Amino acid sequence: MKKVFPILLLLLSACAPAQNSQVVLPQILPSATAYIDPSYPTAEVDISVPQQTASGIEVRVDRAWVEGKNVNADVCFTLPDASDWSIWSASLSYGGIVLQEFGTTLVSLQEASNGQPGLRCDTVTFVVPPDADLSNSIIMIESIAAPPQPGDYCAIYMPKIQQAMLERGTGVSVDCVDVNGMLTMQIMSKPTDMSQEQAEQLVYSDEFYTVRGPWSFPFNLSQ
Repeated sequence: MKKVFPILLLLLSACAPAQNSQVVLPQILPSATAYIDPSYPTAEVDISVPQQTASGIEVRVDRAWVEGKNVNADVCFTLPDASDWSIWSASLSYGGIVLQEFGTTLVSLQEASNGQPGLRCDTVTFVVPPDADLSNSIIMIESIAAPPQPGDYCAIYMPKIQQAMLERGTGVSVDCVDVNGMLTMQIMSKPTDMSQEQAEQLVYSDEFYTVRGPWSFPFNLSQ
């Protein structure tokens, strides 16, 4: 009988890991923090007229400042009703440039009480280059809006839509009917020479959930 044990032992010892080998795990580095170039301006902005009223809505700027590339303004406005109102359109004008892209962050929301309207405050942010000339600039809040949620047309908007249709003599009437257990606004009647699409354009116009200003806030940041 042939002896194969020594050969097997040699093969096993060759395949086995070395006693001094170590498993090297990847090193996890901490996340880098945001870097703001020291040359970027950081300063409070002087708003010459901090409060404006238009279309029955009072809008004010409680605070405005420049931090790095961001021009920020804490904007508060009175709420027309209990809908979810927000800043719909805004712009920043400086040095012949008009920025219409902006971001908002909710700061506070107060419901109406004791006959006083509700109040919403947001931080509005525009991104500008570090060399932007903000010495003669304007923050413009152009409109606020409350896009309807399911059920809002019947709960909030239907009466004002019907009133507008009557005042304008459109011949269109609307009402809320039960559709699968949910009240839904529908067009009940319209002139025979008006298409269904034309009638829907009238009653579902964004004018019923948008309030347009504008509310203008000039400021001066001399660098």
